[in-house]
Amino acid sequence: MEDDRFKELEERLAQKEAELAELRDRLTLAAQKLRALLLQTAPDVPEELVAGETVEEVEKSFLSAQQVVEKVKKALEARFLKERVPAGAPPRSAQLSPLSPREKIAYGLGRRQA
Repeated sequence: MEDDRFKELEERLAQKEAELAELRDRLTLAAQKLRALLLQTAPDVPEELVAGETVEEVEKSFLSAQQVVEKVKKALEARFLKERVPAGAPPRSAQLSPLSPREKIAYGLGRRQA
C-alpha cells in the first residue's frame, strides 16, 4: 500500500516537473516575443542592450537601454549645437547705401589696401 502511494506521488511529481518545464519554456518564449516587439517599436535602441529570461528582466533591460540611448542623443545634440556653424555669409559691417558712388569707390579702395 505504501509502495503504491509512493509511486503515485513520484508520478505526480514527475508530472508537475514536466508542467513546470513547459511553463518555463512558455515564459522564455513570451520574454523573447516581448523583446522583439519592444525592439520593433524602438528602432534606435540597440538589440544588444536588451536581454533577459523573464518578462520583467526584458522590460527592465529595455528601459535601461532607452535611458542610455536618450543620454547619448542628448550628448550628441549638445555637442552638435556647440560646434554648429551658422549657415550663410556673415553680416556686413558697413552700411554703404547712403554713400555716393565716389565715396563707395574710395571705401572699396581703402579696404583693398588695408
